[in-house]
Amino acid sequence: MSIKSFFLIAVLYGLCTPAVVWGQGFAGLGTEADGFAEVVPGQEIVFPRDFGPHPDFRIEWWYVTANLETADGRKLGVQWTLFRQAVKPEAVVSGWSSNEFWLGHAAVTTNTQHFFTEKLARGGTGQAGARAVPLEAWIDDWVFVEENSGRKNIGRRFQLSAAGDEFAYNLRLEQTRPMVLHGRDGFSLKSEQGQASYYFSLPSLEVNGAVTLDGETLQVTGTAWLDREWSSQPLAANQQGWDWFSLRLDGGEKLMVFRLRDTNGSMFISGTWIGAGGEARALSATDIMMKPTAWSIVAGRRIPTRWSLIVPSKALDISVTPLNQESWMATGIAYWEGPVLAFGSHEALGYLEMTGY
Repeated sequence: MSIKSFFLIAVLYGLCTPAVVWGQGFAGLGTEADGFAEVVPGQEIVFPRDFGPHPDFRIEWWYVTANLETADGRKLGVQWTLFRQAVKPEAVVSGWSSNEFWLGHAAVTTNTQHFFTEKLARGGTGQAGARAVPLEAWIDDWVFVEENSGRKNIGRRFQLSAAGDEFAYNLRLEQTRPMVLHGRDGFSLKSEQGQASYYFSLPSLEVNGAVTLDGETLQVTGTAWLDREWSSQPLAANQQGWDWFSLRLDGGEKLMVFRLRDTNGSMFISGTWIGAGGEARALSATDIMMKPTAWSIVAGRRIPTRWSLIVPSKALDISVTPLNQESWMATGIAYWEGPVLAFGSHEALGYLEMTGY
């Protein structure tokens, strides 16, 4: 999510907490979080500490998406996500008594194929976890790890790997622009009622490596985007889903926008414009016009598969379409996520996530 995938943590929450109230926010993520830490404005995000886990908060994730190209020009996308869920607001302990659960999602998408898989782990056993220095997040043999710890910003290098029955990838990523704080210095509001998360990104990662599909190993290059986000109650009780975009524009600028859909039809819209040099400006609902322009039936559901995004102050007016409209993640809680292309005032590549359809 980017706003990224708050609802996926509810898979864990539902597996280990029978009393989930699914009606309170999408997948129960509008439920009260009594005893957990609160997200409040003015809290400084500190590096490298905040690359690591936040056990006082209920949920968080490490999330990478990449737009890649093979040597012969074929486009594909890669997703890697690790989620941490605390089920009780108490001190984390080791072993099987741990109150934490972990969930991993991995996917590869081409214009004709969409592969995905997921992993689930109990905290406290070493099977899954994360640390800040050096940055490392893992579940079983899926790993996102920093290679050259000690660099504060530009020049950091990472390795990313995952595998499923029909795919695998092993990628190297290098940060080429500064990290970005979303919202108000990292305080990212999600509703008019005040629900929020802490949210920052590394949106400028250069990528090279290998992707294996159906036994064929392909050398790839491209760009990636890392999101870090944590919260305890990220949604309001009446928010039923969201649509989230991360885009890299042809002029070097980047755009992150999302809208949260209310049961009464209203929307909460927010975003960040990132200049070619890495400087960030928060966008509000008055800065952004976003709406579906075409719908398709995907996995038996009516899904918006073409979008209009307009940011008048930046002379941006683009149409966004998926590389593969069948990018349905039929995981514990199903959702749509895949690479997208844009054209119009700008050309762009990026990722789209849609939930609650």
